[in-house]
Amino acid sequence: MTSSAATLSPPSPPLGVGALLRRWRDQRRLSQMELALTADVSTRHLSFVETGRSKPSREMVVRLAEHLDVPLRERNELLLAAGYAPAYPESSLEDSELTQVRDAVRKLLVAHEPFPAIAVDRRWELVDGNAGVALITAGAAQHLLEPPVNALRLALHPEGMAPRIVNLAEWRAHLLGRLRREVTATQDPQLKALLAELSEYPGGDEADGEIHVPRAGEIVVPLRVRADDAGELAFMSTVTTFGTPLDITVSELSIEAFFPADDHTANVLRALV
Repeated sequence: MTSSAATLSPPSPPLGVGALLRRWRDQRRLSQMELALTADVSTRHLSFVETGRSKPSREMVVRLAEHLDVPLRERNELLLAAGYAPAYPESSLEDSELTQVRDAVRKLLVAHEPFPAIAVDRRWELVDGNAGVALITAGAAQHLLEPPVNALRLALHPEGMAPRIVNLAEWRAHLLGRLRREVTATQDPQLKALLAELSEYPGGDEADGEIHVPRAGEIVVPLRVRADDAGELAFMSTVTTFGTPLDITVSELSIEAFFPADDHTANVLRALV
């Protein structure tokens, strides 16, 4: 009798740096010539690197990663695959080295009040939020508000914000589109799992294949939320990131700030102060 373990395929060997660089180049939809020109490398040398015939220097790996816009975490993986030590540290937000970063994030969030604003990490887990967040998350199930809080799950879960989002189909399509782009950019398995989970949540007309066509005067996708005593509130959002990060944790932080999209929303939130 044959053991079931004997039928299992052996794990795939890890990709070398050449194969990883080629995968990133393919994802960025660049030809070898285009990447070689922008990175000031000969096409012949780049071809040898991708096929494994030539080992790139540490500086070459970093240069190609920069021109391919590879996230810092994945740049470390490229360096390790090439046989070099990682170049970018990964700190904890609780470390003393990131005190100024924490203070900057908190100041930005507080300065945005009374309008909602949140800080999230790479996997959309809530790092911090200001007092205005409670207005748009009111009514969400307690288990979705317990740390670690995932902002996308909180927004789209049937027991989260979803029942109160007036344009759920539109907002769901917007969030899932952002998440898909991040999955493509990072190839993060946890983000892939999150995308699969959220895609299964009910989402209104968008789930049936309808596509929103912007109406005259529309310039952004708004978030429209029903408030118990204030009617419908409308927000537009902006995303802020650190411009020149050298630490993985800092590079993966983003602040999403919500601004009133109409006078009614602005007046309601200012009246709460």
